Formats: sequence, structure tokens, C-alpha cells
Amino acid sequence: MAETITSRVGRILSGGLSALVSAVENAAPETVMAEAIAEIDRAIDDVRVELGRALGGKHLASTRLMEENVRHTDLTEKIALALQEGREDLAEAAVGQQLDIEAQIPVLEAAVADGESRERELEGLIQALQAKKRQMRDELKQFREAQVEATQTTPSGQNSAATGGGGVDHKVAAAESAFDRVFEMAGKVPAGGTDTKTQGQLAELDDMSRKNRIQERLAAVKADLDQ
Repeated sequence: MAETITSRVGRILSGGLSALVSAVENAAPETVMAEAIAEIDRAIDDVRVELGRALGGKHLASTRLMEENVRHTDLTEKIALALQEGREDLAEAAVGQQLDIEAQIPVLEAAVADGESRERELEGLIQALQAKKRQMRDELKQFREAQVEATQTTPSGQNSAATGGGGVDHKVAAAESAFDRVFEMAGKVPAGGTDTKTQGQLAELDDMSRKNRIQERLAAVKADLDQ
């Protein structure tokens, strides 16, 4: 069974730093980290494609619902006119059409509601993936700091450099350099066919949206405290 967008994002989000730690230990961090970041970027692109489909489906359902409601109102006026003119046969035909419309309206309303729900879900997935990418940077930074601290001093209190224990330091430094290079490339190389300018604009928009959400959350907290 093909993996769904939601389950794929869940798998990515549930992944921790274990792969990166393993890469550091094997002195080959760049490939693992590049693939981890590339998978997040690919997932974001795929979710955006799915979001586009969801928005399109919601728009079509909304348009059809509006059209059917307009038809229903128009038929009500025609039914009244037909009865005034003594054309009960025409009124009966119009009522039949109204019943058909009324049978479709709940389905169209459900389609619009489903589209809105799916839109919110997909936007949440994109935000979660972007947050995961930021978290990866923070987690690796903490890991590097812990490794450097642990290797600066041996159990006997001697400096690791003096005892020839600089191997792990070298690997951690290599991981840091590789990770920074990968993130730099991720910001410059188009993902999923998106050109560099568009990708930069999307990143700027995402950052602007996140800052706005932060300010809204802070404003809400301040309002609660003032009460």
C-alpha cells in the first residue's frame, strides 16, 4: 500500500537525531544529513501539491454549491409565477428540480467542509515539516556541544588533545561543517523543480507567517495576564 502524505510526514517528524549521530560516528555525516534534509524538502513540495489539489476541489465544490443555491431560489420564484398563471404542470416540474437540488446540496456542503478540513491539515503538515527542519539544526547544535564538552577532558581529568583523543572532536567538527554546508545548499538549490527565486520568496513568506503567529500568541498571553 502506498504511503500517504500524512503518514509520510509522521514518519519524518518521528525521526530523531539517531541517524545523524550514527553518521558522526562513521565519519560520513554529509550524505545522511543531506538526504534527511532533502526528504523534508521533497515532503514539503509534495504537501504543497496536495494542498493545491485540495484548494482546487474546495473551490469547485463551493462554486457548484453557490450555483445550486441560486438555481433553487430562482425556481422558487418560478413556481410562484406558474401557480399564479394557473400552470400547475410547470410548477410541478420546477418543484421536481428543486428536490433534485436539495438532494445534492448536503453532499456539496460536506465536500466544502472536507476541503476546508483538508486545507487546514495540509497547512499544518507544512508548518510541522518546517519546524522539524529548524529542530534538526537545534538538535545537532546541542549534540555537537555535548560531544565537544565530553571529549575536552578524559576521565582522568587530562585534556583529550594531550592524550591523542581528538578523533571524536574531528568527527564532530566534520559533522558541523557538513551540516552547515548542507543547510546552505538547501537554501540555494531548487527542491522539486522550484526555481531559486520562488523558493526564496516562499521561505520568506513562511518566515513572515511564523513571526506573525508568534506575535499573535504573545499578544494573547499578554491579554490573559492583564485580565
